[in-house]
Amino acid sequence: MTQPTPTLPPAYLIAQDVQRSLTEDLGINGDITAALIKPDTQGIGRVITRERCIVSGQPWVDECFRQIDPQLDLQWHCKDGDSADADQELFRVQGNARAILTAERSALNFLQMLSGVATETGRYSSALLGTKTRVLDTRKTLPGLRVAQKYAVSCGGGINHRMGLYDAFLIKENHIAAAGSIACAVDQARQTGRGELIEVEVENFGQLKEAIDAGAQRIMLDNFSLKDTKKAVDLVRSQPTTQSIELEASGGIELDRLGEIAATGVDYVSVGALTKHVKAVDLSMRFV
Repeated sequence: MTQPTPTLPPAYLIAQDVQRSLTEDLGINGDITAALIKPDTQGIGRVITRERCIVSGQPWVDECFRQIDPQLDLQWHCKDGDSADADQELFRVQGNARAILTAERSALNFLQMLSGVATETGRYSSALLGTKTRVLDTRKTLPGLRVAQKYAVSCGGGINHRMGLYDAFLIKENHIAAAGSIACAVDQARQTGRGELIEVEVENFGQLKEAIDAGAQRIMLDNFSLKDTKKAVDLVRSQPTTQSIELEASGGIELDRLGEIAATGVDYVSVGALTKHVKAVDLSMRFV
């Protein structure tokens, strides 16, 4: 199974993330503690990971230091998507001491959080090695940091589901109720002529048949048992006219069950925990 190449978000989005973080940290008074240091003091900060991880967040780190002082020199010893061992130096930054210490926390916040997302995604991706099933993220992300977190998922070997409400149709229970039926909702999506993916969430085999008949391109099997997931896959794959429909297992996807779920033949498993249950990687900066 070939790992996807992480796609870097546009530079202006990264700059916006960083600007919000620095504004939050600096307030209107700036870094009053760093101001205690003589203005011309130089230094080196060495950033170490305390635990094994998959690295993610380099562009956000670079931008943090750039926005504080463009003259700071960063030297990375790894790239996003690389595995790092405990006590490994990830990068070092050299230059004005005040600037380094002012940017430190915001830079490490991005790096520890995004590396945490990439590392957790890597666990799921590794559990699926040797199968056709891929792990998807969801929209259950930290507010304002979706682009960054989805980038981190790709660094960990995962696949991005839709970025937001604008780039794919995902017809769920409430949409079906409001539209009147699965067929009506799918027909309306098709009539827009937009060309985005049309996915339908189903909760039982009656809805599964409706979604197939309506022409859904992807079907999300919501909280299906293992037995029913296999039955759904066999049903869709049994007919030449439906074999192209992608199937996604969702709801209660746990790491230790991935092998069994993948064995059913689903194309994807979607896991909200990748981005909403974030455990930051333990990092530290050693300053000289």
